[in-house]
Amino acid sequence: MDRTILHCDCNNFFASVEENLDPSLREAPMAVGGSEENRHGIILAKNQLAKKYGIKTAETIWQAKKKCPNLVIVPPHHSLYKEYSEEINKIYEEYTDLVEPFSIDESYLDVTGSRRLFGDGKTIADTLRKRVHDEIGITISVGASFNKIFAKLGSDYKKPDATTVITKENFKSIVYPLSADNLMSVGRSCYAELKKLGIYTIGDIAACQRDFLEKHFGKAGTQLYIYANGLDDEPVKSFYEKTEAKSIGNSITFSRNLVSMQDIVTGTSAIAEMVGARMRKHHVQGSTVQIGIKYDDFKYISRQKTLLNPTNISKEIEDNALELILHSISKGKPIRLLSIQMSHLTAEEGCARQLSLFGEEDKTYEKRQKLDVALDKIRDKFGKNAVSTGSIMTSDIGLKSRTKED
Repeated sequence: MDRTILHCDCNNFFASVEENLDPSLREAPMAVGGSEENRHGIILAKNQLAKKYGIKTAETIWQAKKKCPNLVIVPPHHSLYKEYSEEINKIYEEYTDLVEPFSIDESYLDVTGSRRLFGDGKTIADTLRKRVHDEIGITISVGASFNKIFAKLGSDYKKPDATTVITKENFKSIVYPLSADNLMSVGRSCYAELKKLGIYTIGDIAACQRDFLEKHFGKAGTQLYIYANGLDDEPVKSFYEKTEAKSIGNSITFSRNLVSMQDIVTGTSAIAEMVGARMRKHHVQGSTVQIGIKYDDFKYISRQKTLLNPTNISKEIEDNALELILHSISKGKPIRLLSIQMSHLTAEEGCARQLSLFGEEDKTYEKRQKLDVALDKIRDKFGKNAVSTGSIMTSDIGLKSRTKED
């Protein structure tokens, strides 16, 4: 029996939530964007009127305003978007427990076992579109198919507020003419390589021999072959299935460029505190630290190293990250963003540390561990800014602004 998989995608999600808060925004070209003053000046979402001007997600606000001088920019309300997302997923859960959020505004649903109760895939999709619109005030587009890859292509095929059904009988006529970069896993560089090989559409990929794709793209070639030919059989995970984080990290785009050594040390210390706190909250330690540096010309580099012992101690994360940063930076070049990410995570309880010869390092580790736990408790009770180092508290590089979490 063929599966019935839905991919539900909220249309212009952030912008739609903002229009619910202020209906007058529906009458003007509007976009949700970061603060130009705090240098988060990119378009996060746009409404239908803004789309008509060619406004695109991720372009800078100044580029968008060149296209549409009267564009209304609204600051984001991320906590509210999360609440809306949770309410929408609650509606999905009334039809199946196999609901897998793909992002804050997208979810996969396996409704194979729900068809006797609620009808076929199209009927369920149309029901969900009506309910989400009537109860939440948001429109969604839904793709219904026999696997996750084609379901996602279906939700993108027609927008807004539409259902597209892709079956084993019609998928070649719908999917194969689409540009190859519409297929999941085909990014910009992969698409460029495909075009060099004369491969422009998803149908072109499907027509390739599997070993040809594997020769040119390795394991990714196998995936391309499976996806394009409709052979994907990845299951939809239950909403309640716990997924373990593969990495934990934070980044900060600073309110001004980092130009001095003190700036870099302060910024690194602040990010390491956040990463360490999140790791301790999840009771994990990491044995690989990776840093990212974005300069004021937007050039980005990353470096990583493997640690002798896994850790979630903020000071150890800071020291190792700072070592990488200082060995990697172009001296004198202003820094716009720093990131720290810890990976190769293991449960804190099962982590074993290599003992030092004289025991001093072990004593230092224990002291730092107790200090971090004490600081975590204070921040949990009084807020994340309740206690910090003097350099962080007095810094003017924007450390109290919102940071990005990985």
